Amino acid sequence: MAYPFSMLSELQRAELLRFAEALADEVRPLLLQAHAQSETAIEIKSDGTPVTVADREAEALMRAKIKKTYPHHGILGEEFGAENADAEYCWVLDPIDGTKSFLSRVPLYTTLIGLRYQGQPSLGLIDQPVLRERVVGDGVVTKFNGKIVRAKEVPLNQAVVVGSDFDHIRRYQPQAHWTRLADAVAHTRTWGDGYGYLLVATGRAQVVVDPVMNPWDIIPILPLLKGAGAKVTSWQGGDALSAGNVIAAAPQLHAAVLQTLGV
Repeated sequence: MAYPFSMLSELQRAELLRFAEALADEVRPLLLQAHAQSETAIEIKSDGTPVTVADREAEALMRAKIKKTYPHHGILGEEFGAENADAEYCWVLDPIDGTKSFLSRVPLYTTLIGLRYQGQPSLGLIDQPVLRERVVGDGVVTKFNGKIVRAKEVPLNQAVVVGSDFDHIRRYQPQAHWTRLADAVAHTRTWGDGYGYLLVATGRAQVVVDPVMNPWDIIPILPLLKGAGAKVTSWQGGDALSAGNVIAAAPQLHAAVLQTLGV
């Protein structure tokens, strides 16, 4: 049985949370400088998604800091893959989640940092450098710029639903299910990628939907959503991590969302 992160000492948990914030602090200036440039060199990866020099430089900085501070910890990153990923502690990194927003100079991209402890997502951080907004959580408590926050319960017809790309939803999830949900809520908005999860954790949006996710996207967001009191499942109501997709909202609202989807 995995040893729960919550059973580590308060001192240990605080140290790891501070380190996650130190990683975000390390790459903020680099990302701000790159974001301010009028032209950004990009490459297209094998999966068709863009990657920038800043993506790789930011991940390299974080990896170097992890290796120096915690040489026995593993690392899983979007740009450079896995190193010792089966270690008891494994850091999970997405230096720029929302590269298309970054390239368009739209300040909705984020840095995602997670910690997997004994195989379980245990700590998560979302940082938006331009807006200077940061949410960090450990599955028990979530803080936004240092203040405790909670996901917001509202009736379904008053909910704001956020997602990254509604075309992706239509591609990966049944069209009729999504149409029912979109018709039942107050608004649907594509304030997506990692920033959508920040909005739900802080109560400014109420539901976040993601039809397909990679480990470096999902592992960082699970602990901070749970710490904010949100319920997180797959679109089918099961385990989000193994399914690779997410529905997240405050518990009563989450139940209404799944019912509307026909789960």
